[in-house]
Amino acid sequence: MSSQHFLETAVIFLLATVIAVPITKRFRLGAVLGYLLAGVVIGPAELHLVAEPSRASDIAEFGVVLMLFVIGLELSPRRLWVMRHAVFGTGLLQVLVCGLAVGSIAYAFGLAPNAAAIVGGSLALSSTAFGLQILAERKEASTAYGRQSFAILLFQDLAAIPLIAAVPLLASTSSHHGVDPMAVARTAAVIVAVVIGGRYLLRPVFRFVARAKSTEVSTATALLVVLGTALLMENLNVSVTLGAFLAGVLLADSEYRHELESNLEPFKGLLLGLFFISVGMSMQINLLLQMPLIVLGLTFGLLLVKGVLLWPLGRVLGGLNRVDALRLAVLLASGGEFAFVVLRQAMERHLIADQQGAVLVLAITLSMGLTPLLVAATAKLIGAKKKQAPQRPFDTITVDHPRVIIAGYGRMGQIVARILRTRKIPFVALDQSVEQLDLANRFGTSGDIFYGDPARPELLRAAQADKAEVFVLATDEAESALRVARVVRRQYPHLKIIARARNRQHVWRLMDLGIEEPVRETFFSSLKMSRKTLEALGLSAEEATEEIERFRRKDAELLKAQYLVYDDEAKLVQTTREALEDLDRLFEADAQTPAPPEKGPDADTPLLAGNEERGTGGA
Repeated sequence: MSSQHFLETAVIFLLATVIAVPITKRFRLGAVLGYLLAGVVIGPAELHLVAEPSRASDIAEFGVVLMLFVIGLELSPRRLWVMRHAVFGTGLLQVLVCGLAVGSIAYAFGLAPNAAAIVGGSLALSSTAFGLQILAERKEASTAYGRQSFAILLFQDLAAIPLIAAVPLLASTSSHHGVDPMAVARTAAVIVAVVIGGRYLLRPVFRFVARAKSTEVSTATALLVVLGTALLMENLNVSVTLGAFLAGVLLADSEYRHELESNLEPFKGLLLGLFFISVGMSMQINLLLQMPLIVLGLTFGLLLVKGVLLWPLGRVLGGLNRVDALRLAVLLASGGEFAFVVLRQAMERHLIADQQGAVLVLAITLSMGLTPLLVAATAKLIGAKKKQAPQRPFDTITVDHPRVIIAGYGRMGQIVARILRTRKIPFVALDQSVEQLDLANRFGTSGDIFYGDPARPELLRAAQADKAEVFVLATDEAESALRVARVVRRQYPHLKIIARARNRQHVWRLMDLGIEEPVRETFFSSLKMSRKTLEALGLSAEEATEEIERFRRKDAELLKAQYLVYDDEAKLVQTTREALEDLDRLFEADAQTPAPPEKGPDADTPLLAGNEERGTGGA
């Protein structure tokens, strides 16, 4: 490909993305649908602006490889084990039931058993990109059905790995009329080699690279690991995505997880967008005109079959009410992005005919496009309320060289700002509440306070976040705070984030983002109130302080222990009961042999000031 041709293709891709994605996001249809529509428009089906779509497709598949690596990074084996009831319960049953149902229908319509198995397995998977994006946009990720949806999507991502790896094996068995033991043995040997090699090689390599303290070298090393593993798998005729996933899992518990994730995020997003564009270019829209009944029948049949099977699963295994089970079924009824990968491999290995694959790809795309509309219609049907976007334009930030940025100027943000003013420490406070800014104007404290969304990268640049030292996350809305934390962690990793947390669940989700010591907003005041209660009941100040300090230490230990199991409600209940029993035994033992009171400052010091200095209070 000549340099001029390469530049022309790149400009076409970027122009199509810039036009299509904002339009689909404007109508809350998601970025993925925008990429698909962009591919349809510039591909052979419409304008034919890209002469060689296959070359773009080869590059775009690395987006899926990177996505599998990042999914592996997010799957700590310990966390996966403690989430086993939600993930391997509802998730496993959903994939099996939907896969068997769809595969049986495909077999009944004349597909060979191997082909029907691949079609059933691929169509049983839903769109992780669409599902998580819709949950985030509607701020429903922390709801009961949102958590259940996440567990099912997580298992589907896991199920995609063996499904992709099974395509070459099924292709070999169909040609040899039986199981090819050499193919199975080769796949198992490669998996074992990658696991053992990665276990003993990856961490020393990243430890060596980390000493260079260069972001570019760290990013290059991450790409080398992903692409090198993919190349090894391809040369051994094993799924490249399987190798990338295994490499990610091996690094999930390492200290380099968050750095790798932030370094690869731009590449993953760009290449995934390119992947969906290439899928759009390969779509044969003319099939919708040639055989509309077949294409639409497949589309609505897929939505209906999966929706009907998902609803009872959500009710029985997920413990959801009727409304949440309906939301779950509508959200996950469509096909997903991994189906594109599986079906493309199946067509390349002649497991299914090209026209059959093209019809299925078109039906999956239409089902994904209908999902946001169905979710919105369901929300309207059950009376969901939509928040109105703020009408006031964001303020222009005029403060020079702030050392601290405060996100959220509510109760906690105001106290932090007042203390910083007394110390003459320059800061910038950002808040999205017009009422809060008006209140600050009335009291004459609005000099360093500006209206804007702290999650907007351009606003953080205007606030000179690159020159600040500390980022105080005092937003009172949990989902908004998590969104801001992700942006700040990714774009300004040097900033020390001091985060406010509403409750324990919020603490754990902030810890997932690498924020080690979130501060629970009512924790210290509750402890002080408890201490005063004990004093009012006759305990001395030293005894009351010692009791509260003992409770605080045990609660901090419990909080960290439950962080590993917070997605498993049964495990949470069990650890809470065990902690209460342990605390009762500890208090009984201390009551029999009371320890002498610690010498030091007054009663408030070890509980409030001392704990904050050690960074353990509320962590």
